[in-house]
Formats: sequence, structure tokens, C-alpha cells
Amino acid sequence: MATLGSTPSIMPINRCGLPTVIRTTWRPANPGRRFYCCPKPEPNDGFQDWVDPPMCARSVMIIPGLLNNMNQLQQTARESAAIARENASKARRFKIMLGLSWLFFVMYLMME
Repeated sequence: MATLGSTPSIMPINRCGLPTVIRTTWRPANPGRRFYCCPKPEPNDGFQDWVDPPMCARSVMIIPGLLNNMNQLQQTARESAAIARENASKARRFKIMLGLSWLFFVMYLMME
């Protein structure tokens, strides 16, 4: 199929006769490793060959933790953005109430 560590200019042909596609696995055993597979949706011929050479043991240990941290940070960012939108909405309401209170105050002063 392909030589480890090289990406050919022409994609290898799959068992079904179609050119393979390159996908990335994020499973704990091979996080971030690219592989050739069938372009058809499931069920397909599946895994064909690795594009990349095997990762060192340290990378395999570190990458899942980094992915978890990244996912947690993204979730925190989404939650913070939702809180910021809610606070902006409250601030708009308070500004409107403040404006109305000043309007009523000026009207009261004019009536006296």
C-alpha cells in the first residue's frame, strides 16, 4: 500500500475500486494518527493502511489528556458566552428602565 510516513500524490485504490480517503483516528491507542480508508459511508471496507508512522508512547499518553483539556475549555467558553449574552440582555433592560425613570422624573419636574 503506502510507505510509512509518506503521503502519495495519487491515493491508493481501495478494495472496492474507489480511491481511498485519509481520515484521522482519535482512539486512545492511536490518537491523531492518519489512515487510509474506504470513502463510502458505513458499512465500508474500513481501515486500509496507516499514512503516518507509529507515534511514540509519550505522545499516545499525552494527546488524549490534551484533547480532554481542549474539550473542557471549549465547553467553558460556550458557557461563558451564554452568560455574557444573558448579562448583555439584562444590561439593555436596565438601561431602558433607567431611561424611563429619567423620563418620568423630568415629566414630574415639568408638571410642578
